[in-house]
Amino acid sequence: MEENSNLSRREQREEIIKKLFEIDINKEFLDIDSKYEYIVESIEGVLSNLHKIDEIIINNLVNWKINRLSFVDRAIIRFAVYELYYEDTAVEIVINEALNLTRKYSDEGDNKMVGFTNKVLDNIKLYLKK
Repeated sequence: MEENSNLSRREQREEIIKKLFEIDINKEFLDIDSKYEYIVESIEGVLSNLHKIDEIIINNLVNWKINRLSFVDRAIIRFAVYELYYEDTAVEIVINEALNLTRKYSDEGDNKMVGFTNKVLDNIKLYLKK
């Protein structure tokens, strides 16, 4: 990432997912070095609310366990739940961005992971409305 470039919100979300992936894989907190407040605050927000975020995910996975999710899918879903639960981002934007990230980093062209992520986030959306 070039320091002089300006990242779009979509690109910032991508950086967040990459950092959450890295933290999950290494099982340790790494320095969050970014000039973007949104990136830093989002990662810190996910990490400081990880227990509640994972609880929401666990309550909405059907016939699936959170530890069976790939690291990248877990990062994408965790960040989406953080945005849905703790931020004012429109639900449609959160889910659309999560599906785009899934297409780019997880899906093998058969749309199975996109469908899975969409179903999980739809369950979570309904769960959070209660």
